[in-house]
Parts: sequence; structure tokens; C-alpha cells
Amino acid sequence: MESNEILTIPCSDGDYRKHESAYVDEGALVGIGTKIWHFSHIMGGARIGKNCSIGQNVNVGSKAVLGDSVKVQNNVSIYDDVVIEDDVFCGPSCVFTNVIHPRAFVERKNEYLRTLVKKGAAIGANATIVCGTTLGEYCFVGAGSVVTRDVPAYAMVYGNPARMKGWMCRCGVKLGDDLACPECGKRYGKSNETLKQL
Repeated sequence: MESNEILTIPCSDGDYRKHESAYVDEGALVGIGTKIWHFSHIMGGARIGKNCSIGQNVNVGSKAVLGDSVKVQNNVSIYDDVVIEDDVFCGPSCVFTNVIHPRAFVERKNEYLRTLVKKGAAIGANATIVCGTTLGEYCFVGAGSVVTRDVPAYAMVYGNPARMKGWMCRCGVKLGDDLACPECGKRYGKSNETLKQL
């Protein structure tokens, strides 16, 4: 078998594909059409939806959940109690945490905090998402940012700590002051610092 060979693996919903160097532990659920690339590890109990792309050197914890059509780029670890909804983009080397006060010598598995990444959100390369936060639908987290609090739907945030810098269209383009997308023409309305597509 060549080192670049992709294996097709039967699963309950159909077939998914994985590189021969990747591991999918017994008890993991992987949806039809998902591709798992070199040196990745999907732990038993993990749930991954359909048509996902799991990049090289990715680890998915046993209590992690990924929806359909999620794209996880290289070198990402998705730890226990991270829930990622459909159509989310996780950029290269972005980081999820699951404990607020870690110590190597103190067992804190009962203190994991849930992190929720809602539908269509995008996380830039090398961003850190501190556990216990929620990233709203179609929000955009800039590369290298450190997210320490919830991000509203459609918000564009970046920096350390990440702060809101504007609004993003569902298509991934920054909205103008009129809350209209200069590329696709979608229009949005704001109420109580919440944005919704009109």
C-alpha cells in the first residue's frame, strides 16, 4: 500500500474515507462522505457528521461532537465537551481548551466546560477558543485571536483578547455600515446588538 493511499471504511450510514496512517477507534461514529487525513486520531465515542474534512494531525476527543460538512484544517485538537455544529471552518492549528485552571498534578476531568461553535462559524489559523464560550452562527474569529467570551452571531472578532470589530455576511464578507453585503447583496438588521438576516 502506498503511503498516500486512502482507505474506504464501511460505517452504519455508508462509507467514509481515511488515510492508512489515521486511527479511528472502535466506538467512534463517522458519517458518510467524511475524509480523515494523515496521522489523525478519532477517539472512541467521538461523533463526526457527514461530508466532513478532517485534516492532517487532528485529534478528536471521545466526547467531542462535529456536525455535517465541518472542515478541520491541520494540527487541530478538538477535546471532550467541544460541540461543533454544521458547516463550521476550523483553521490550521486553532486551539480548543476544556479546563479553566489546569494543573498537571490535579485531576479536573469533572470540571470540563462545554464549548459550542454554532452553524457556519469560521475560526482563523492559530486562534485559541477558551472553554465555556459559545461562538454564534456565521461569526468570524480572526487568525491568532484569543476568544475569552461569547461571540454573537455574524460578529467579526479578533485580537488578544478577541474584541468585536464589525459584522460578517453569511458568505464571509465584511458588511458595510448599512449592514448590506457588498458581494452577495444580503441585508441584515440589528436589534439589541444582535444581527439577523432580513
